[in-house]
Amino acid sequence: MTAPFRIGVMQLTMEPLDEMLASARVMDEAGMDTIWLAEAYPWWRKHGMEARSSTVVSALMARETKQLTIGWGIISPFTRHPVQVAMDARVVQEAAGPGRFLLGFGTSKIFLNNIRSQTSKTLGPMRDAVEIVRGVLGGEAFSYDGDTWSADVPALDGDAHAPREVPPVYVAATAPKMMALAAELAEGCLTPSITTPAFVRHTRGIVGDELDVGCTVVASIDEDRDRGRDGAREIAGMYLANKVQNIRGSADTLLELAGLEQDEIRPVAEAMERGGRLAAKEQVTDAILDKCRPIAGTPSDCIEAIEEYRDAGCTHVMLELWGDKRHDQIRLFGEKVLPHFRS
Repeated sequence: MTAPFRIGVMQLTMEPLDEMLASARVMDEAGMDTIWLAEAYPWWRKHGMEARSSTVVSALMARETKQLTIGWGIISPFTRHPVQVAMDARVVQEAAGPGRFLLGFGTSKIFLNNIRSQTSKTLGPMRDAVEIVRGVLGGEAFSYDGDTWSADVPALDGDAHAPREVPPVYVAATAPKMMALAAELAEGCLTPSITTPAFVRHTRGIVGDELDVGCTVVASIDEDRDRGRDGAREIAGMYLANKVQNIRGSADTLLELAGLEQDEIRPVAEAMERGGRLAAKEQVTDAILDKCRPIAGTPSDCIEAIEEYRDAGCTHVMLELWGDKRHDQIRLFGEKVLPHFRS
């Protein structure tokens, strides 16, 4: 595999802006490679959290950090025309500088469910979106007539004050056909939350050895093992509830490879609807948490878990950190985990 091994954080954009920017600064100082912004869906609002735009937040984060690479992980091409995506990408490129931006696309079925724009066609629109964004950002005259979206953009003038860089494009995929499309079109494939080493091997078997495979993994760290593991329960509960309520069917292989049954995790989803994320957390037993294969516990536990993901074929770990004292968690990862993976 040619992709470098990187460790970053998946940031849900459903928190106050100042908190997200502060977290990004801590990640930058701790030596994290990347921060991926997961655009929070309207579904979160009924659980007391407000969705914020990844494209806007990413530009602000770029200005607040020096080395941290900023990724969209992910935005949906169904909610923005690809030409508009290219325009937003230019802003982040200008704010971040060369080599510090990754553009992640995904269908976002949860988002589509919430805005009642569900579609059964995803491969064609994704192909259109990637082709148009690349064509627009490339700077040459570009014309494209797609099944879903089209574009006709003149060449960028040689004297125009704008970046000329085309950022690496990543495609989020749960199903095999979308994984195959990622391997054909993109620099990377992003796997969904509740990814396990078994699902990484499944993904790698489809996309091949060359692609950067970024894996969203439930994570928490503490010098005390029980506290470290407990910190992973809340985010695991939120995403298990999503798998039951929003993307049932497309997540079947994901859950099957984790050894999780719908009947086993349905109480988590019901608790989420009834009492929010803390209620869902209480339904995440040790057995369920273990099946999610979190990167959680002590620094040594986290190193061991990351090594397992790396050995399975993951080249880009995206830690899904949640809970109290996250800045302390980020610093602990930077101090005691990241050095183990730096060569």
